[in-house]
Amino acid sequence: MNLGFVSAILPDLSFEEVIQFASETGFSCVEIMCWPKGKAERRYAGITHIDVTNFKQADADRVRAILKEAQVDISALGYYPNYLTPDKQEAKTVTAHFKKVINAAALLGIGRVTTFIGRDWTKSIDDNWPLFKKVWKPLVRFAEARQVYIGIENCPMLYTNDEWPGGKNLAYCPQLWRRIFEEIPSNYFGLNYDPSHLVWQQIDCVKPLWEFKDRIVHAHAKDVRLDRDRLNDVGILATPLEYHTPKLPGLGEIDWGRFCSVLSDIGYDGPLCIEVEDSAYQASLETRKAALRQSARFLRQYIG
Repeated sequence: MNLGFVSAILPDLSFEEVIQFASETGFSCVEIMCWPKGKAERRYAGITHIDVTNFKQADADRVRAILKEAQVDISALGYYPNYLTPDKQEAKTVTAHFKKVINAAALLGIGRVTTFIGRDWTKSIDDNWPLFKKVWKPLVRFAEARQVYIGIENCPMLYTNDEWPGGKNLAYCPQLWRRIFEEIPSNYFGLNYDPSHLVWQQIDCVKPLWEFKDRIVHAHAKDVRLDRDRLNDVGILATPLEYHTPKLPGLGEIDWGRFCSVLSDIGYDGPLCIEVEDSAYQASLETRKAALRQSARFLRQYIG
């Protein structure tokens, strides 16, 4: 496995500076955020470390030169909007941008992009399904033609009141992954596996690795702490941030020894990228860098 991090936590830095930090701290890869330039609508979104809007071969050559000098790889190009939003203009815009992300990944020879499925959060899963098929079947064909793998993160995206009740991402649990991959069986369509999103849903975050071992194209390292007293008070129908807190690896509920052991058992040798969303480390650029260093020290005992 290749230890890396998600670049969204370093919005203050340029692409070159992100890669230099990765090199200096011993990371082998970085998941690079490729949002369109502009104001972010939520925390950790809207980060642009590579602008793919008019990405050309000369841009790819420049990026590869920076990576070669630093001896760091890009694990994936990341972009996480809602492709199934009921706002048709927004859906059209984000889908068009995602195609640019895929094209940039192909030009760079990375062969991997990470994102969400999306969802109309006001409708049931079954009522979302026709739109899912309409949007995602051509997107997967588009990526497949360019030999680019798509890794769908399993975050439910229902943390806040505006995402309630259905959340903004269909691919949040094993039952739905199974249905999604039966609908679109392409080998270029898989998971960006984040165990933390399963924990607060009361799902064993390790067991699904065995069934979906051939679908994991990328993985995130993020932990989560559940406030059991608060959960006993508000129940599982409360918005999840009322009873759980994202934490650095090793500071929450996940048994990382067990998780990494099974990743090894299933033959996963791809990226494992630290995703820092722990508010205790958000005070400054230096504390966010420290969070990445601390997380790396902890995880290296399991993956080398």
